[in-house]
Amino acid sequence: MKILFLCKELPHSKVVGGPIIVYNRIKYLSNHHEIHLLTFYNLGEEKFFPSLKKYCSRFEAVIFPPPRNFLRNVYDYFFSKTPPYMLKLYSSKFKEKFDEMVKNEKYDCVIAEYSFMGQYLYGNPNIPKETLRIISVHECYTEARLKVFRVKKWSWEGIKAYLHYLRLKKYEFEMYRSVDKILTLTQKDKQILLSYASNLNVNVVPHGVDVEYFKPPPKPSTEKIICFLGNFGHEPNVDAVIYFYREIYPKIRLKMPDVKLYLVGKNPPPNVRLIAEKDPSVVVTGYVEDVRPYLWVSQVMVVPIRLGGGFRGKTLEGLASGLPIVSTTLGVEGLEGKNGEHYLVADDPEEFANQVVAVLEDENLHHKLSLNGRKLSEKFSWQKSVEKLEKILVKLTSERMLQ
Repeated sequence: MKILFLCKELPHSKVVGGPIIVYNRIKYLSNHHEIHLLTFYNLGEEKFFPSLKKYCSRFEAVIFPPPRNFLRNVYDYFFSKTPPYMLKLYSSKFKEKFDEMVKNEKYDCVIAEYSFMGQYLYGNPNIPKETLRIISVHECYTEARLKVFRVKKWSWEGIKAYLHYLRLKKYEFEMYRSVDKILTLTQKDKQILLSYASNLNVNVVPHGVDVEYFKPPPKPSTEKIICFLGNFGHEPNVDAVIYFYREIYPKIRLKMPDVKLYLVGKNPPPNVRLIAEKDPSVVVTGYVEDVRPYLWVSQVMVVPIRLGGGFRGKTLEGLASGLPIVSTTLGVEGLEGKNGEHYLVADDPEEFANQVVAVLEDENLHHKLSLNGRKLSEKFSWQKSVEKLEKILVKLTSERMLQ
């Protein structure tokens, strides 16, 4: 097959967060198929291009579009057919490049990774009829904006989220109905989409993890370090850290004053950086080339996610590294493990704090979660995940050829 991927962020080999899914899909599918990639990127990321070019027969990158100003967003909200939330990632240069590629390359299928990229497929007359159109939904934006409103309520952030929700809900699902296949990362995400539009053609293709790369260290850490891992360009990660620091971390420190907190990931905003400036027990790393040393020196990973959807790759990376996980229910969605056996789940701040303290104090509990978590992660190798995707693509193209 000849496959074109569209991606909202450069999916390079060192990326933290959702784009690592795209990188590994490209990497493993390239063993048997011709892969092309069209992606946005930020200045400074050119050094990562070689990690992708070796798997792509054609590689094209367009600079990330500049932010739209407030007045333009207001105008778009009332007069644009496309919701302003989606227009954050609209670029005429990207559209021109995409149209040129689909006209000239004769793709078997185009996969828009992230729903933002689905707007380039929706209503686009330049895509040949024989080319399959697929949207890989990492997160349902309509549902995500509604979750933000429920958490933030009538704050300015909550009001903005609700206004986006009102514009998104019709457009997003018309876009999904217009394509040949929808992919989700979890069964729950599939059910969410079907609850809005029951006639969608949806398959689940789960996240994966490099189980060899994230091997546990020979000796577990004995330092009382709590680790959070995530791309802070993703709103749910920022909310999770602020929530954890304000409502959970103080309860932990009352019982363990010498505990430390590492916040690892690129693009930490000022309110996250300010935590480390005011509190010497907190380290904010910013972008790191290799997250493993931070996982290996920690005794527990926290995933206090309250917003968003999809699958948390960082949770898998922690499990594969032998790091016990304490998470909200949302943070372990899609793993299908057992609370108390593979990880600990707590949605109440007091209970969450108690679970973290228990892992730090109880060597037997730490050892049990470490071993069982690692075994669970081994079910999610990238090879298995991409094999499932490949079977779906082969079936779709075979059916298209018979039409």
